[in-house]
Amino acid sequence: MSASWWLWPLVAICAADSFREQAERIMQDTPVIDGHNDLPWQMLSLFNNQLRDERANLTTLADTHTNIPKLEAGFVGGQFWSVYVPCDTQNKDAVKRTLEQMDVVHRMCQLYPETFLCVTSSAGIRQAFRERKVASLIGVEGGHSIDSSLGVLRALYHLGMRYLTLTHSCNTPWADNWLVDRGDDQAESQGLSLFGQHVVKEMNRLGVMIDLAHVSVATMKAALQLSKAPVIFSHSSAYSLCRHRRNVPDDVLQMVKDTGSLVMVNFYTEYVSCSARASLSQVADHLDYIKKVAGPGAVGLGGDYDGVSSLPVGLEDVSKYPDLIAELLRRNWTEAEVRGALADNLLRVFEAVEQASDHSKSPEEEPIPLDQLDGSCRTSYGYSEAPSLHRKPGALLAFLTPLLLSLCSL
Repeated sequence: MSASWWLWPLVAICAADSFREQAERIMQDTPVIDGHNDLPWQMLSLFNNQLRDERANLTTLADTHTNIPKLEAGFVGGQFWSVYVPCDTQNKDAVKRTLEQMDVVHRMCQLYPETFLCVTSSAGIRQAFRERKVASLIGVEGGHSIDSSLGVLRALYHLGMRYLTLTHSCNTPWADNWLVDRGDDQAESQGLSLFGQHVVKEMNRLGVMIDLAHVSVATMKAALQLSKAPVIFSHSSAYSLCRHRRNVPDDVLQMVKDTGSLVMVNFYTEYVSCSARASLSQVADHLDYIKKVAGPGAVGLGGDYDGVSSLPVGLEDVSKYPDLIAELLRRNWTEAEVRGALADNLLRVFEAVEQASDHSKSPEEEPIPLDQLDGSCRTSYGYSEAPSLHRKPGALLAFLTPLLLSLCSL
């Protein structure tokens, strides 16, 4: 026995190679669908959305977590590209900025048609898989992007949005964000306001996935209870393993299980280990934990690449997905469970959202009350109580009569 001690490292290396080979074999026909990648934000930050700038070439792009060779090496076959605009755009130019970022995703597909296929359905994802392209979908990260307008929500759907994160790191006038739970923000809607409920119902009607990453626990529970279709957490992890308020607590994980919903695990070190350093193994711990509590159908991948400042050792960019899958296989995940985490769970949820949609049903129309909006940078057309130079003559006379009577009494 003592003479063969040197064999054990070789056996370990061979076993590691075996798991990696098995991961690549599985990923050949079930590639990764990642729930959240902020490459469009990098295009804005680095190049002001000038995609033809030679430095922005996605085949040679350096110093980002994502480029075309890395996507190919990582077996990424589906990507929800994050359309993110910061909270300081709220009540200002959020809609304009959102439209510009949606345009970036469409232009990525136009510039690199051999790599990206812009799709808007689960069937489109399967088509992209068959064509060996990256199914490119749009997830709008932050409810402030709709500017409290059901009309804008519908317009973004028609432009390709297939999930909406109800908040980012700020409250909207109709939903509370995760900073409420940390004590940095005050609860304003106690989860979802009445208008927020209208937003959720309209998303169900349209077939837009409800994304609960970034929202408060009260908002999570309200949306899970109200939605007639499964929801997603596009880039969140398990609170019991890392007690960060961006993560999902156990009682919500139970609701995820009960509703057939999905948690796509985030790789940001602060959400993985609650520190500045983390490892691939710790990310696998989160996947293990969610599988244990909510079931294998509740697990997905939402790396948050190009949207975070630090990543685990072993998951430095999108090319590293096969190493994570190899680790799951090493932990005795079945092939079916691995395929679920890679793509099948997201496809199931997306199909359920599509099946629950009903475009023949009348759309939600009731606007948010004017007094719930910040009016400093907006007009008030359509609100009957708001003074306007464009009133009909009878309405204008009714508005002016009290003023004229007061003048006559002087």
